[in-house]
Amino acid sequence: SFLYNQEFLLMLLHFLFDWSGGSVFVAPFSAVNESIWEHMKLLFFPMFAFALLENRYLGTVYKNFFCVKLIGIAIGMALIPILYYTLNGMLGNLPDWVNIAIFFVCAFISYYIENRLFANNTVSCRSPQSAVWILITVALVFSIITFFPPKIPLFKDPMTGTYGYWKESSQENLE
Repeated sequence: SFLYNQEFLLMLLHFLFDWSGGSVFVAPFSAVNESIWEHMKLLFFPMFAFALLENRYLGTVYKNFFCVKLIGIAIGMALIPILYYTLNGMLGNLPDWVNIAIFFVCAFISYYIENRLFANNTVSCRSPQSAVWILITVALVFSIITFFPPKIPLFKDPMTGTYGYWKESSQENLE
């Protein structure tokens, strides 16, 4: 059920920025455009938020809890650009439904891997606190890059050609 709740939160976060009128307070954890980076952010924040909730109940059962969560989240985030750019390179511009499917497939794989790692208890976690700090750092990086994105394709909104919260275009930076 966490997967369904996370997917619901994802859909909410996908539109929350627009619904909020472009709020600077909502931007760090919701999608400010349709870039691949923002979709990676949409996978990260719901999974991180649910990891914090799940930890309350499962953290005592699984001593490697945050290490497993870090692995699952990292794999899901890595798969988004891998699948997107691979399919785009092979097939050209992808229809929206394929892009949406890529996201849900990545979320499913993330949860599947987490469940397998918990079930097999194969992850040795020397420092669960380090895993938590890495996740917090990723959250901060997503938040900062929302406002100051590098001008490379990963961060470019394919619909508008702009980058990040401030909607800078690549042309503005050349002048």
